[in-house]
Amino acid sequence: MTSGARTAIAAVTLLAVLASVVWVATQVDFEPEVESDFFFASDDPQLAASRRIDEIFPSSPQLLVVAQADDVTTGEGLESVRALTDALTALDGVSSVNSLTSGPATPTVANSPLWGRFLGRGTDATQLVIGLENGERELVERLDAVLDQHRQPGFDLAVSGVPWVVERIRRALGRDLRTFSLAALLLFGLLIAVVYRRPRRVAGALICCAGASAATLAILDLSGATIGLLTANLVPIATVLTLSHVVFLLANVDQAIEELGDAEAAVALGVRRTIVASGWCMATTFAGFLSLRFASAQPLRELGSAGAVATLAALAVAYGVMPAFLDPRAKRRSAVEAAPGAGRDATDQHPRRLAFDGPTRRWAVALVTLAAVCAIGLPRLDTDPTLLQYFAPGSEVRDGLTVVDQAGGSSPLTFLVRDPDGGTFVDDAVLAKFKAAQEAVERDPRVGTALSLPVLVDEARLSPFAAFLQTPQLIDLLDSPQYGSVASSFVDADRQRALLFLRLREEGREAERGDVVERLQAAIEASGLVTDEVGGLYQLQASLGELVASSLARGLGGLFLLFVPIAWAVSRSPAGTAATLLSLLTVPVILLGAFGLAGAPLDIISSPAANVAIAVGVDAMIHLGATARRLRQGPAGLSRRAAWSVARARLGPAVLGAAAIVGLGFGIFALSSFPPSQRFGLAVALGTFASAAAALVLLPELVARFSRS
Repeated sequence: MTSGARTAIAAVTLLAVLASVVWVATQVDFEPEVESDFFFASDDPQLAASRRIDEIFPSSPQLLVVAQADDVTTGEGLESVRALTDALTALDGVSSVNSLTSGPATPTVANSPLWGRFLGRGTDATQLVIGLENGERELVERLDAVLDQHRQPGFDLAVSGVPWVVERIRRALGRDLRTFSLAALLLFGLLIAVVYRRPRRVAGALICCAGASAATLAILDLSGATIGLLTANLVPIATVLTLSHVVFLLANVDQAIEELGDAEAAVALGVRRTIVASGWCMATTFAGFLSLRFASAQPLRELGSAGAVATLAALAVAYGVMPAFLDPRAKRRSAVEAAPGAGRDATDQHPRRLAFDGPTRRWAVALVTLAAVCAIGLPRLDTDPTLLQYFAPGSEVRDGLTVVDQAGGSSPLTFLVRDPDGGTFVDDAVLAKFKAAQEAVERDPRVGTALSLPVLVDEARLSPFAAFLQTPQLIDLLDSPQYGSVASSFVDADRQRALLFLRLREEGREAERGDVVERLQAAIEASGLVTDEVGGLYQLQASLGELVASSLARGLGGLFLLFVPIAWAVSRSPAGTAATLLSLLTVPVILLGAFGLAGAPLDIISSPAANVAIAVGVDAMIHLGATARRLRQGPAGLSRRAAWSVARARLGPAVLGAAAIVGLGFGIFALSSFPPSQRFGLAVALGTFASAAAALVLLPELVARFSRS
């Protein structure tokens, strides 16, 4: 390709990049869209159970406020609760407020089956349950303002609830998107300047990275996609994907200049040498992201689509723009390089530099040992973190959630139950089974609050007139408008299905949520009832933890299967294919195992770090393999061992430079106040350094050993 053709392509690509930048600056909304059901898509079976329960027992979004005072049942404490209740009730968008002041006279509240459950372990805390007409951001902000007005010395307020937690996550992601994406891009630019130094190349690399990011955001916006839970980190991801193409293109162009001495021909040769391997890298990364489209978790689906677009944009922008920014000045070839037949002779003259023994072997052994140690942590990997672990220890949000969690549980869980013999819940015998089930689950240390039909019936029996009513009449009375139709929230019209509502404690949980749900379900069934459906945020998060684990296994497994034919196409040898796969395997083992050993959870936001790190490792290994095969098939006809050694010597600086830029660039996320973003950045940095080590140290060593075998 001539210089004029490269300039024309660059001009067209730059116009497209400029249009993308303008569109992003004027049209893209950088506020992340995080909804109350952000974990799952609308058609997911995990969400279907909760929706079936909602169809039978319609409910509005709720917030849970815990008020703390010396004594919330008397004096100033009770009056503060009353004033807060009145202020919240008068707020537009609030459908109901249930608090201690909604119940009986305070001297008897502790003995009340229903209202006594609103108290904490003593009389120093009480719960307020706020029903919302919707969970929109503006309503949550107005509620925050009312709560701030009523906070005072001696009267503390803590908040939980899905809309409130979602709003805090949205704010944290928005802050990180605005702050750390820009900071990471600037840091990438600074590191690129330090590594490459030539202003022309630095400018080209920065334009490529920024252009690919802008093009990705513009394409997603035009397709109707919004910035979500995981795509908030899309800018640094697109930058990494672009940078990988750029660094290997620069390395191969420099090598071509040394061989040819003609800058014009060297640029064309460098592009030809690099673009095929880059195409394989793009195909592998594209398929890896696209595989996330089959995940059940909605954020992973969104990242799959966005990552696939970023992969295509990175390749197009890198090869459309960067060749026009390559320095036209050629390096002078050395006498050895210019001499005829220098290839094999030069190789044979430097056995110590090209041999696989010495430091290389020791580093390879050290890397394998590290992977073996980290593998011990794989069974300990936590993909089911608590709600509290989404926020930093000591932060206002974390402290508030902890108070709510200790007072009565922070995460809702619902069971739809029925009598296996077809009995109705107006039958005293069936109601007795239900009461036994309620008492059984309340004994579980994870359960903070439990509400059900037996609690309402026991509360109603305290009325002086209840002695004249049978159980069916009592339930019908509780279902009347006079009592707010409260019974309809816990038993259906046919009285054959009932709801058991729980709030579970998260702090100190060691077992996975799924195990807790199974334990509670077993306690219910041991009381003589069966559960038809299980729903609520707690169950959804349990499913999410399982989905993150399964997505990691299936995604990485599928990526490795896909990589088999690509590794063969690049290396054209069983030894090269096996060595590449085993070297690449060390990256997720080190990354995930280190998280397991450290006890750091891998949540839905930080889990894609493995895909990003694998993409970096795949690129390095494919380019090394392609260069080694070209050296073996070239005029010099190097042996496999020598070819891999020369390939490592040529591309080593590019691999290390890319690892340093990516690792340090993502490392800036460690400064975030949002723990999932911290874990994401640290995981990408760790995985990137592991990828570089596996490509430069372990891969050539394994190729040499497998070749001898």
